[in-house]
This record gives sequence, structure tokens and C-alpha cells, in this order.
Amino acid sequence: MTKKEKYQLVENYIIENQNTLYRLAYSYVKNKENALDIVQESIFKALKSIDQLNEIGYLKTWLYRIVINTSLDFIKKHGRMQAMDDDVLHSFMPEQRDVEKNYDLYEAIDHLKEPYKTIIVLRYFEDLKIDEIAEIQNENTNTIKTRLYAALRKLRIKMEEKVEA
Repeated sequence: MTKKEKYQLVENYIIENQNTLYRLAYSYVKNKENALDIVQESIFKALKSIDQLNEIGYLKTWLYRIVINTSLDFIKKHGRMQAMDDDVLHSFMPEQRDVEKNYDLYEAIDHLKEPYKTIIVLRYFEDLKIDEIAEIQNENTNTIKTRLYAALRKLRIKMEEKVEA
């Protein structure tokens, strides 16, 4: 496959999945402008390092890994952003009466350490399979399963604390 063909495939994938890439970045920084900056920087990094994409079948996981790493780099550099646009917050929540309960869940997820947060986001918000997450994280599927169960256990404890409070 030529470099030009790779560029075209990456470009098409980005256009078709721009909302997913944005949502993934947003899940880390909780700020519209910063998420857009992260997506833009991720696209730049992907196009710059397109030669590293040896098999086009791994395009999705390769690009997700770039977005996740760019998001984590942004957080390290700028600190975690807590500002959340109300319209975006409501778009993530199915019903108005569950707003407070869902906000507590999002807040609990946000306080998980890496890589637990990434696994939860990819599994339940991006609906990826365990083997896809393992590929993105460059880990064994059993490691991902163990971390997923540990993350769910930590979330359950955190949510029970919120209920008792």
C-alpha cells in the first residue's frame, strides 16, 4: 500500500469517526475546546507518523492509542480540566431525572487512575471489545479483563460511598 493510499484511508476514517474521536478526548479533559485541540493534535501526529501504521486493519486501535496518549499528555502538561459545558453534559445523559446520579458516575470514573479509566471509557462509552482494548493498550487480554474488573470494583465502592454520604 502506498503512502498516498494510507493517507486517504486515514483521512476517510477520521472524517467518518470524528465524533467518536472527539468524545474519547472529551472523556479525559471535560472541555470542548481542549478536546478539539487534542483531536487536532492527534490527527497531526497520526499523519506525521503514518509510516508506523504497518497494517491498515489496526487503523482504529492505532488512532485510538494516539488520541488517548495525546489526552494523557495534555493532562500532564495542563492539569485536569473540570469545566464542563452544560449542553455537552446533557447530551451524554439519557434522562433529566438521572442527571445527578450520572454526574456522580462520571465524576467517579474521572477519579480512576490510569489505565483503569481508559479501560472503562473504551469498554462502556466507546463499546469496544476486550481484545480491541488490549490492542490499544498494548496489553494481554487477561490483563485488560483483570483491570476492568478492578476498575468496576473501585467504581462500585466509590458509588456506594456517594449513596451513603
